[in-house]
Amino acid sequence: MTKVDIISGFLGAGKTTFIKQLINQAFAGEKLVLIENEFGEIGIDGGFLKNAGIEITEMNSGCICCTLVGDFSKALKKVLEEYQPDRVIIEPSGVGKLSDIMKAIEDVKKDADIAIDGRITVVDGKKAKLYLKNFGEFFKDQVEHASAIVISRTQAMSDDKIEECVHMLRDENKEAAIISTPWAQLGKEAIIHALEKGSELAGLLEETHGQECCHHEHHHHEHEACGHEHHHHHADEIFTSWGKETAHKYTKEELDFMLKALSETEAYGTVLRSKGIIQMSDGSWRQFDLVPQEYEVREGQPDYTGRLCVIGTDLKEEELMTLFHLK
Repeated sequence: MTKVDIISGFLGAGKTTFIKQLINQAFAGEKLVLIENEFGEIGIDGGFLKNAGIEITEMNSGCICCTLVGDFSKALKKVLEEYQPDRVIIEPSGVGKLSDIMKAIEDVKKDADIAIDGRITVVDGKKAKLYLKNFGEFFKDQVEHASAIVISRTQAMSDDKIEECVHMLRDENKEAAIISTPWAQLGKEAIIHALEKGSELAGLLEETHGQECCHHEHHHHEHEACGHEHHHHHADEIFTSWGKETAHKYTKEELDFMLKALSETEAYGTVLRSKGIIQMSDGSWRQFDLVPQEYEVREGQPDYTGRLCVIGTDLKEEELMTLFHLK
C-alpha cells in the first residue's frame, strides 16, 4: 500500500518549503517520490521542464523527484510501478484545483494499491483574504477539500490577523486541522499529529459522502445566485504564464525598479507570482521570488543564461518585455 499526500496551495504559498520540511522531518526514512505538476513555461527551481512528461531527478535521502506536464494519472501509475514507494507526495500547480487531483487519484486507485493519506493546503496567511476575494474559484477549492490547512508566514502576522485568517478558513472548511504555528517551531510529532488528525477526519467525511455531495451542489447554486462564476474554469483559461530567457545584465536599480513595478502596480496586469535567476552588471547572480506586495532577492548560482517567469491574469506581455529590457 502506497500512501499518497497531496500538498496544494495557491501561487507562492510556500508549498515547496513545507514539503522540504516534511521530507526531512515527518517522512524521513521512507521511500519517497515527489511529483510536481508545474504550471508555467519555466521551472526556475528544477531546470527546464521536458514537454515529454516527466523529468526525474534523484533527491537526498531516498527521495525521487519528478516534474510533469501532461497526463497526471499516467505519470502516477508509472511512478508506482517503477519505484514501489512507501509514499508519494504530489505538489499540484499553484492554480490547480485540489478536487481535480483527488479525482485523478481515485481513477488510479482502481488499478493500484494506494490510499490518500493527507490533503494538505498551504495558505499564505497574509494573502488569504485577497485571494479568496479575487480568485475564489481556485483558492476556495484548495481550502474546502483539504484535510489539513497549513498557514504559512504566520511569523510575519499579528495574533489578531492570524485569528481572523483562521476564522475565514474555518468558514470555508469546518473539519480540517488548521496549523497556525510557524513551521520552523513545529517538531516531527506535531506535524504528524496534525496530518493524522486531518486524515482521520477525511475518513469520517468519506463515510458521510452521500450527504456531502448534496450539500456541495446546493453550495454552488447559492454562489451562482450572487452572480459568481457560472461554470468551472480551467486554470489555463484564467491564468497566463509568461517565461523568457535573458542575457541582459541588470543593475541593482533596474532590479529594484522591476520588482517594485511588478509587486506594487497593475501596470503589467495582475501579477500573482514571479521568479527569476538573472545576472547582475557586476557579474554576480541573483534569484528573486515575488508575490503581490512582497518580494525577496537572494544570491543565486550562475546559470547558462538568465531566466524569468511571471504568472498572473491579464498579463501585458509587450510591457513585460520592455520592463525586463528584452527589447
